[in-house]
Amino acid sequence: MRRRASIAFTGCAALLPLAAFGQQPRLPRIGVLVPSNPEPFFSVFRQGLSEHGYVEGKNIQFEFRSADGKPERLPGLAQELVRIEVDIIVVWTGLAALAARQASTKIPIVMASAADPVGMGLVASLAHPGGNITGMSSTGSELGPKLLEFIRALLPGVRRVAVLANALDPFARTLVREVELGGRALGIAIQPIEVRTVDDYDAAFGAMKKERADAVIVQGSLPRKAAVDMALRQRLPAVSHNGLFAKEGGLLSYAPNQSEQFRRAANYIDRILKGARPGDLPVEQPTQFDLIINLQTAKAIGITVPRELRVRADHVIE
Repeated sequence: MRRRASIAFTGCAALLPLAAFGQQPRLPRIGVLVPSNPEPFFSVFRQGLSEHGYVEGKNIQFEFRSADGKPERLPGLAQELVRIEVDIIVVWTGLAALAARQASTKIPIVMASAADPVGMGLVASLAHPGGNITGMSSTGSELGPKLLEFIRALLPGVRRVAVLANALDPFARTLVREVELGGRALGIAIQPIEVRTVDDYDAAFGAMKKERADAVIVQGSLPRKAAVDMALRQRLPAVSHNGLFAKEGGLLSYAPNQSEQFRRAANYIDRILKGARPGDLPVEQPTQFDLIINLQTAKAIGITVPRELRVRADHVIE
């Protein structure tokens, strides 16, 4: 009788949930890989996930990795996320996407924003990405000529514009090529300058000064704050296709609405966690672009922003 009771108890114990013994089910882990300051990306992205019912610590976890403005660190950080076996990696910028793809061709990768993912070889096509990557495209190359037009509106007599390009980012070649085409159409000489780290900025801005550049286009994947500070010291108008650039002290930025992109990236996470394959989810392109002008910076470097340009701006920082 006792033996039978013991067997019965053992059988019931086997049916008890693991939580009864203090063991919690494993929560999905999302690896987050960014090149520098994660805000506002992470806050907006996390809010987007909450709209799908995901709460950190309750039904989802994050493993956060930032290169702290040193893009050369991204490959190593991506490999860390792969080693700890995260379920999905979400990346901000094409350079982070490249690092993640080099680290894994199996773990799903979601681009919160990446310039020209087809041209960079990240996906086969926007409609049919294939592989393990999908998400949001920020376009990019066509924004270079548009930035030249804004520079011409700010500086009618502009003759030479420098392009501060990221040597670590394959998109740099496309950006420079498109800006040079735009420069020929507008009669503006283009001075491409490649940098690898912030340590190269002194020489780069020295070259701009020597060649008497009237303005500079800063590639969006470069560390922004250091470029902004250097441009301010030289009283050099600096613009970018990164929406945060003007908010951090640059003169002007023209870029996709980043908050919308970051929120939409959360939708991809939700669909993948529910069983969708990244390669079957089309890459979305931005539909809304924001022109942001920093009037404080304009005043600091002695530029008067035309009224018609201020009226066109989506955001004016005063």
